[in-house]
Amino acid sequence: MIDMHTHILYGVDDGAKDVEETLRMLQVAKEEGITDIIATSHADHPQYHVDFMTVNMQVAQLQNEANDIGIRIHTGQEVRIQSDLMERFKNGEVLTLANSQYLLLELPSSNVPQYTKNIVYSLLEEGITPIIAHPERNKGIAEKPERLERLVREGALAQVTAGSLSGHFGKSVQQLALQLVEANLVHTYGSDAHNLTTRPFLFNAGLDYLEKKKQLDAIDVLLENNDRILSNDRMLVLEPCELKKKKWWSFF
Repeated sequence: MIDMHTHILYGVDDGAKDVEETLRMLQVAKEEGITDIIATSHADHPQYHVDFMTVNMQVAQLQNEANDIGIRIHTGQEVRIQSDLMERFKNGEVLTLANSQYLLLELPSSNVPQYTKNIVYSLLEEGITPIIAHPERNKGIAEKPERLERLVREGALAQVTAGSLSGHFGKSVQQLALQLVEANLVHTYGSDAHNLTTRPFLFNAGLDYLEKKKQLDAIDVLLENNDRILSNDRMLVLEPCELKKKKWWSFF
Protein backbone atom coordinates (compact mmCIF):
# COMPACT_ATOMS: atom_id res chain seq x y z
CA MET A 1 0.00 0.00 0.00
CA ILE A 2 1.07 3.56 -0.69
CA ASP A 3 0.85 6.44 1.77
CA MET A 4 0.80 9.56 -0.40
CA HIS A 5 0.86 12.21 2.35
CA THR A 6 3.42 12.11 5.18
CA HIS A 7 5.76 14.37 7.09
CA ILE A 8 8.42 11.71 7.39
CA LEU A 9 11.49 13.90 6.82
CA TYR A 10 13.20 15.02 9.99
CA GLY A 11 14.07 18.42 11.37
CA VAL A 12 12.50 20.40 8.54
CA ASP A 13 8.88 21.13 9.51
CA ASP A 14 6.40 19.96 12.15
CA GLY A 15 7.00 16.32 11.29
CA ALA A 16 9.69 13.97 12.58
CA LYS A 17 12.16 15.74 14.87
CA ASP A 18 15.24 13.62 14.20
CA VAL A 19 16.41 10.70 12.11
CA GLU A 20 15.65 8.24 14.90
CA GLU A 21 12.01 9.33 14.89
CA THR A 22 11.89 9.04 11.11
CA LEU A 23 13.18 5.48 11.27
CA ARG A 24 10.67 4.58 13.98
CA MET A 25 7.90 6.00 11.80
CA LEU A 26 9.09 3.97 8.83
CA GLN A 27 9.05 0.82 10.95
CA VAL A 28 5.47 1.47 12.09
CA ALA A 29 4.45 2.20 8.49
CA LYS A 30 5.90 -1.17 7.48
CA GLU A 31 3.92 -2.87 10.26
CA GLU A 32 0.75 -1.26 8.88
CA GLY A 33 1.41 -2.82 5.49
CA ILE A 34 2.68 0.33 3.79
CA THR A 35 5.30 -0.34 1.13
CA ASP A 36 5.76 3.15 -0.34
CA ILE A 37 5.73 6.58 1.27
CA ILE A 38 5.70 9.95 -0.43
CA ALA A 39 7.47 12.54 1.72
CA THR A 40 5.32 15.67 1.55
CA SER A 41 6.98 18.27 3.75
CA HIS A 42 5.33 21.68 3.95
CA ALA A 43 6.20 24.21 1.25
CA ASP A 44 5.09 27.86 1.37
CA HIS A 45 3.32 27.28 4.67
CA PRO A 46 3.17 30.37 6.92
CA GLN A 47 5.44 28.61 9.44
CA TYR A 48 7.39 26.13 7.32
CA HIS A 49 9.00 26.04 3.92
CA VAL A 50 11.01 22.98 2.95
CA ASP A 51 12.54 23.66 -0.44
CA PHE A 52 12.75 21.05 -3.16
CA MET A 53 16.53 20.64 -2.83
CA THR A 54 16.21 19.76 0.86
CA VAL A 55 13.51 17.20 0.09
CA ASN A 56 15.55 15.58 -2.68
CA MET A 57 18.69 15.48 -0.55
CA GLN A 58 17.06 13.98 2.54
CA VAL A 59 15.05 11.38 0.62
CA ALA A 60 18.25 10.23 -1.08
CA GLN A 61 19.98 10.12 2.30
CA LEU A 62 17.24 8.02 3.92
CA GLN A 63 16.58 5.61 1.09
CA ASN A 64 19.16 2.96 1.99
CA GLU A 65 17.94 2.65 5.58
CA ALA A 66 14.33 2.69 4.37
CA ASN A 67 15.14 -0.14 1.95
CA ASP A 68 16.44 -2.20 4.87
CA ILE A 69 13.07 -1.72 6.59
CA GLY A 70 11.20 -2.58 3.39
CA ILE A 71 9.87 0.87 2.53
CA ARG A 72 10.49 2.99 -0.54
CA ILE A 73 10.45 6.78 -0.08
CA HIS A 74 9.47 9.16 -2.87
CA THR A 75 9.80 12.91 -3.13
CA GLY A 76 6.96 15.39 -2.89
CA GLN A 77 5.72 18.49 -1.10
CA GLU A 78 2.51 19.65 0.51
CA VAL A 79 2.32 22.97 -1.30
CA ARG A 80 0.35 25.76 0.35
CA ILE A 81 -1.64 27.68 -2.22
CA GLN A 82 -0.14 31.09 -2.99
CA SER A 83 -0.81 33.63 -5.71
CA ASP A 84 2.72 33.10 -7.12
CA LEU A 85 2.50 29.30 -7.16
CA MET A 86 2.55 29.03 -10.95
CA GLU A 87 5.64 31.21 -11.25
CA ARG A 88 7.48 29.01 -8.76
CA PHE A 89 6.25 25.85 -10.49
CA LYS A 90 7.49 27.04 -13.88
CA ASN A 91 10.86 27.85 -12.28
CA GLY A 92 11.16 24.22 -11.17
CA GLU A 93 10.88 25.06 -7.46
CA VAL A 94 7.83 22.92 -6.71
CA LEU A 95 7.78 19.12 -6.43
CA THR A 96 4.93 16.99 -7.63
CA LEU A 97 4.15 13.66 -5.95
CA ALA A 98 6.82 11.10 -6.87
CA ASN A 99 7.65 13.11 -10.02
CA SER A 100 4.15 12.45 -11.34
CA GLN A 101 1.50 14.68 -12.88
CA TYR A 102 -0.10 15.10 -9.44
CA LEU A 103 0.61 17.91 -6.97
CA LEU A 104 -0.55 17.96 -3.34
CA LEU A 105 -2.16 21.35 -2.79
CA GLU A 106 -2.91 22.65 0.70
CA LEU A 107 -5.56 25.30 1.34
CA PRO A 108 -5.62 27.49 4.46
CA SER A 109 -7.50 25.69 7.23
CA SER A 110 -10.06 28.49 7.57
CA ASN A 111 -11.19 29.14 4.00
CA VAL A 112 -10.98 28.47 0.25
CA PRO A 113 -9.19 31.46 -1.33
CA GLN A 114 -11.04 33.14 -4.17
CA TYR A 115 -8.17 32.50 -6.57
CA THR A 116 -8.13 28.73 -5.93
CA LYS A 117 -10.07 28.00 -9.12
CA ASN A 118 -7.59 30.04 -11.17
CA ILE A 119 -4.66 28.10 -9.69
CA VAL A 120 -6.45 24.83 -10.48
CA TYR A 121 -6.98 25.93 -14.08
CA SER A 122 -3.37 27.06 -14.45
CA LEU A 123 -2.00 23.78 -13.10
CA LEU A 124 -4.26 21.76 -15.37
CA GLU A 125 -3.06 23.79 -18.36
CA GLU A 126 0.48 22.73 -17.45
CA GLY A 127 -0.56 19.08 -17.34
CA ILE A 128 -0.56 18.95 -13.53
CA THR A 129 -3.58 17.76 -11.56
CA PRO A 130 -3.87 19.31 -8.09
CA ILE A 131 -4.91 17.03 -5.23
CA ILE A 132 -6.43 19.12 -2.46
CA ALA A 133 -5.09 17.96 0.90
CA HIS A 134 -7.51 17.01 3.71
CA PRO A 135 -10.56 19.06 2.61
CA GLU A 136 -12.53 17.60 5.52
CA ARG A 137 -10.43 19.78 7.84
CA ASN A 138 -11.06 23.02 5.94
CA LYS A 139 -13.62 25.25 7.65
CA GLY A 140 -14.75 26.88 4.40
CA ILE A 141 -15.51 23.47 2.89
CA ALA A 142 -17.17 22.29 6.10
CA GLU A 143 -19.47 25.30 6.00
CA LYS A 144 -20.22 24.83 2.30
CA PRO A 145 -19.09 21.49 0.84
CA GLU A 146 -20.18 22.53 -2.64
CA ARG A 147 -17.00 24.63 -2.70
CA LEU A 148 -15.07 21.37 -2.97
CA GLU A 149 -17.58 19.92 -5.42
CA ARG A 150 -17.07 22.89 -7.77
CA LEU A 151 -13.29 22.43 -7.70
CA VAL A 152 -13.63 18.69 -8.37
CA ARG A 153 -15.97 19.33 -11.29
CA GLU A 154 -13.37 21.76 -12.67
CA GLY A 155 -10.72 19.01 -12.63
CA ALA A 156 -9.14 19.04 -9.16
CA LEU A 157 -8.92 15.92 -7.01
CA ALA A 158 -8.86 15.60 -3.22
CA GLN A 159 -7.21 13.51 -0.49
CA VAL A 160 -8.93 12.27 2.65
CA THR A 161 -6.89 11.66 5.80
CA ALA A 162 -6.78 8.36 7.69
CA GLY A 163 -6.94 10.11 11.06
CA SER A 164 -10.04 12.04 10.02
CA LEU A 165 -11.88 8.82 9.17
CA SER A 166 -10.68 7.06 12.32
CA GLY A 167 -11.98 9.87 14.54
CA HIS A 168 -8.61 11.25 15.59
CA PHE A 169 -9.69 14.83 14.82
CA GLY A 170 -13.12 14.49 16.41
CA LYS A 171 -16.58 13.32 15.48
CA SER A 172 -17.47 16.30 13.32
CA VAL A 173 -14.43 15.90 11.06
CA GLN A 174 -15.05 12.16 10.90
CA GLN A 175 -18.64 12.69 9.79
CA LEU A 176 -17.65 15.19 7.13
CA ALA A 177 -14.86 12.93 5.86
CA LEU A 178 -17.34 10.07 5.46
CA GLN A 179 -19.82 12.32 3.67
CA LEU A 180 -17.15 13.41 1.20
CA VAL A 181 -16.24 9.77 0.57
CA GLU A 182 -19.89 8.88 0.00
CA ALA A 183 -20.27 11.82 -2.40
CA ASN A 184 -17.20 10.77 -4.48
CA LEU A 185 -15.46 14.05 -3.61
CA VAL A 186 -12.21 12.51 -2.37
CA HIS A 187 -9.99 10.37 -4.57
CA THR A 188 -6.78 9.49 -2.70
CA TYR A 189 -5.91 8.39 0.83
CA GLY A 190 -3.04 9.51 3.04
CA SER A 191 -2.08 9.40 6.68
CA ASP A 192 -0.66 12.93 7.00
CA ALA A 193 1.47 11.34 9.71
CA HIS A 194 3.75 13.73 11.58
CA ASN A 195 4.90 11.50 14.46
CA LEU A 196 3.87 8.39 16.41
CA THR A 197 2.00 10.11 19.25
CA THR A 198 -0.15 13.15 18.44
CA ARG A 199 -0.25 12.64 14.65
CA PRO A 200 0.27 8.92 13.94
CA PHE A 201 -0.40 6.99 10.74
CA LEU A 202 -3.75 5.37 11.64
CA PHE A 203 -3.67 4.08 8.06
CA ASN A 204 -5.50 0.83 8.75
CA ALA A 205 -7.80 2.42 11.32
CA GLY A 206 -9.20 4.75 8.67
CA LEU A 207 -9.72 1.87 6.25
CA ASP A 208 -11.38 -0.15 9.01
CA TYR A 209 -13.85 2.69 9.58
CA LEU A 210 -14.73 2.78 5.88
CA GLU A 211 -15.19 -0.99 5.91
CA LYS A 212 -17.46 -0.68 8.94
CA LYS A 213 -19.52 1.88 7.01
CA LYS A 214 -19.69 -0.54 4.05
CA GLN A 215 -17.62 1.68 1.77
CA LEU A 216 -15.71 -1.23 0.23
CA ASP A 217 -15.81 0.16 -3.29
CA ALA A 218 -14.48 3.49 -2.01
CA ILE A 219 -11.56 1.72 -0.33
CA ASP A 220 -10.68 0.03 -3.61
CA VAL A 221 -10.80 3.33 -5.51
CA LEU A 222 -8.75 5.26 -2.95
CA LEU A 223 -5.99 2.65 -2.78
CA GLU A 224 -5.98 2.11 -6.55
CA ASN A 225 -5.61 5.85 -7.10
CA ASN A 226 -2.70 5.93 -4.66
CA ASP A 227 -1.05 3.29 -6.83
CA ARG A 228 -1.72 5.40 -9.91
CA ILE A 229 0.28 8.28 -8.47
CA LEU A 230 3.41 6.15 -8.54
CA SER A 231 2.67 4.77 -12.00
CA ASN A 232 1.66 8.29 -13.14
CA ASP A 233 -1.56 6.98 -14.62
CA ARG A 234 -4.91 8.69 -14.93
CA MET A 235 -7.00 8.23 -11.78
CA LEU A 236 -10.38 6.65 -11.31
CA VAL A 237 -12.81 9.55 -10.82
CA LEU A 238 -16.47 8.84 -10.13
CA GLU A 239 -19.25 11.33 -10.78
CA PRO A 240 -19.89 13.36 -7.60
CA CYS A 241 -23.13 12.46 -5.83
CA GLU A 242 -25.52 14.82 -4.11
CA LEU A 243 -24.26 15.78 -0.69
CA LYS A 244 -26.55 15.05 2.22
CA LYS A 245 -27.81 18.30 3.69
CA LYS A 246 -26.34 19.01 7.10
CA LYS A 247 -25.52 22.08 9.11
CA TRP A 248 -21.81 21.60 8.49
CA TRP A 249 -20.82 24.83 10.18
CA SER A 250 -22.13 23.49 13.50
CA PHE A 251 -19.29 20.94 13.47
CA PHE A 252 -16.60 23.55 14.13
